[in-house]
Amino acid sequence: MKILVVDDEPQIRRLLGVALKRAGHEVAEAGDAASALRLARTERPAAILLDLGLPDRDGIELIPLLKADGEAALIILSARDATDEKVAALDLGADDYVTKPFDSEELLARLRTAARHAGRRGEERLSAGEIMIDLAARRVERGGEEVHLTRKEFALLAELAAHPGRVLTHGQLLRTIWGPAHEKDIEYLRVVVRNLRQKLEEDAARPSLIVNDPGVGYRLAR
Repeated sequence: MKILVVDDEPQIRRLLGVALKRAGHEVAEAGDAASALRLARTERPAAILLDLGLPDRDGIELIPLLKADGEAALIILSARDATDEKVAALDLGADDYVTKPFDSEELLARLRTAARHAGRRGEERLSAGEIMIDLAARRVERGGEEVHLTRKEFALLAELAAHPGRVLTHGQLLRTIWGPAHEKDIEYLRVVVRNLRQKLEEDAARPSLIVNDPGVGYRLAR
């Protein structure tokens, strides 16, 4: 893949460049927001690694611009570890959020997952483990057996399955499934997640499929 690395620290760009090239990727680099936007348009990368602390513009402001300009997977790579920063980035469309310092192998794994998700946009049949979701037929199977879900349960599962391995914030899920007026009604979400776990997990008390990121949201385990 062609990867665009956006970071104002040359040593970080060098470190990432070495790891990415060793993994067989092609790398483009930007040290500021203006260069990042230009290279995203001209290089058409498959994925973008974006630092938030850029000298000419806050990286948070770039997320919707970069997402609107192409189909690249977007991973935030930042020293900012506050929950509200993560929620803001994910709400704006980032595919993942990795805090510095980071492990190179973990980052490469997250990059592969984000790229797979970007390549699956528009599919009508999605899967996670032994769960199969047919979006067109509104049918869910577990181990080949049909599982009957309510409309809200199906909508939530389909939304999570469309972004495998990616944390979707409480706000994102509530806006998408219940509408903007219910963005703060987290209890609605918790009830549906609990019901889904009872129907789909081997052990609902120890969920391994629908995983909670405390204070942020939920993800479907890859």
